[in-house]
Amino acid sequence: MSENKESMKEKAKGLKDKVVGGAKDAYGDAVDDKAKQAEGKAQKAKGHGHEKVGELKEDRKD
Repeated sequence: MSENKESMKEKAKGLKDKVVGGAKDAYGDAVDDKAKQAEGKAQKAKGHGHEKVGELKEDRKD
C-alpha cells in the first residue's frame, strides 16, 4: 500500500473513532452513564492518535 493510502486510512480511522466516541460521550452524558462517557472519551482520544499517525505518515513521504 502506498504511503498516501496508509496515511488516509489512518486519518479515516481517526475520524470514525472521534465521531463514534463523541456520540457515546454525549449519550452517556444524556442518560447519566459515566461508564459510557468514559468509553466515548477514550475512543475520541484513540481517534486523535490515529489522525496524528496519519499525519506523521504523510509527513514522512515528503
